[in-house]
Amino acid sequence: MNTHQTQAQLAQQIAAIREFNRYYTARLGLLRRRHLDGEFALTEARILYEVSAQPKVTASALQETLELDAGYMSRLLSGLIRRKLIRRVSSDTDAREKPLLLTAVGQKAVARLNEQSMAHIHGMLTHLSAADRAALVTSLAGVRSLLEDRRQAPLRITRLTAPDDHALALLNEYYEAVHVVQRDKPGSIQQLIDDPASGIWLAYLDDEVVGCVVLRKLTTLPHASECKRLYVKPSARGRHIADKLLDAQEAYARSQGIEWIYLDSYDDLKAAIWLYEKRGYERCERYNDNPQATVFMRKHLDT
Repeated sequence: MNTHQTQAQLAQQIAAIREFNRYYTARLGLLRRRHLDGEFALTEARILYEVSAQPKVTASALQETLELDAGYMSRLLSGLIRRKLIRRVSSDTDAREKPLLLTAVGQKAVARLNEQSMAHIHGMLTHLSAADRAALVTSLAGVRSLLEDRRQAPLRITRLTAPDDHALALLNEYYEAVHVVQRDKPGSIQQLIDDPASGIWLAYLDDEVVGCVVLRKLTTLPHASECKRLYVKPSARGRHIADKLLDAQEAYARSQGIEWIYLDSYDDLKAAIWLYEKRGYERCERYNDNPQATVFMRKHLDT
């Protein structure tokens, strides 16, 4: 194909994408003054969703995730704070940062937005067959994969084979971030590494450790282990690193004949609970004596 033909083909492809953009922005209601005809503009609604999904996200991390101008982001956040939907809190790890949390009013607003969004999309899908809905979701995932920035630092997930200073530092950051009372001691770290039904996984972007997850054998339940210490640094969020850590953990657990993975959490960690539910975890009865835990879940691993 010569240069002229290539340019002509590219022009046709650009036109096709622009035509699709015009279609879906109208179909999804993105051109309306208020998102879903509610009380928020689309960007305001997206900020509220991100703060709900990532409690204590920083303004800088939010700006990077949404790819917004710093001044515009600042004005939007100031407006949401004035309306008592978001509040700033003190950082557990960096005094220079003021992480963001939803207020009680903000939580109710996000709940309304989620209900409105689900109802809107449900209405779009009702005329499709199950096969067509599955094809649509697969196509959307394919579009995202093709358009993701390949220039980003590659992600690497590794299972520890020996105690690591980076792992200890990240675990300590996790303990402080979620105020963990029952913490792992150095000796228990070695036991997690040595036990074939346990393990520690770290996520690296280039040479920086940005995430972790722990699998711990449960002696009180047969063929079961426990998911613990799932954490991703705020600066690395938005890249599905938590999902990839859990993928690695579950793949390893299957290889060891583990049938169930349990976990505990508490009600304030709404983003984590949402992630676990999305991945097939279901509520269950209390299975341990963790004094901080209020939510208990488990997942059966299909072989």
